[in-house]
Amino acid sequence: MALTIAAHRVSDGMNKTVRVRQGVMDEILTAARGEPEQEVCGLLAGSGSLISIAFPAHNAVRSSTAFEIAPQELFALFRRIRSANLEHLGIYHSHPRGDNAPSPRDIASAFYPDATHFIISPQASAARPIRAFRIRDGEVSELTIETIP
Repeated sequence: MALTIAAHRVSDGMNKTVRVRQGVMDEILTAARGEPEQEVCGLLAGSGSLISIAFPAHNAVRSSTAFEIAPQELFALFRRIRSANLEHLGIYHSHPRGDNAPSPRDIASAFYPDATHFIISPQASAARPIRAFRIRDGEVSELTIETIP
């Protein structure tokens, strides 16, 4: 089934907030700007409702329009998260070109409905270089990001 962006409404998430350590925000933005020609990606973890650490991953498809974490690496990252007594709270990836809102592919590939999806624009001119979304059953809600020192 083909998905179109028009079929998915991004609702206002002003009453929904995700809490993230400032260092994590800096790390994922630096990673995206360090590889502006391909999507960077990784997992985010923490405790309770605070994202406190990023787990960078390799983009197995090495693409500027898609990302995929190889199954072996994904399992290894989940083991690292569990061994650190953390919870998987989010996924991040960049959109080197275009808007940092979920693409139809992002929506179709949102296999972790409880995770927050962070999408990064490496463009220096981006008004909001990092945006956060909840994607569940094809419905997209933008979240407010609260940074914690």
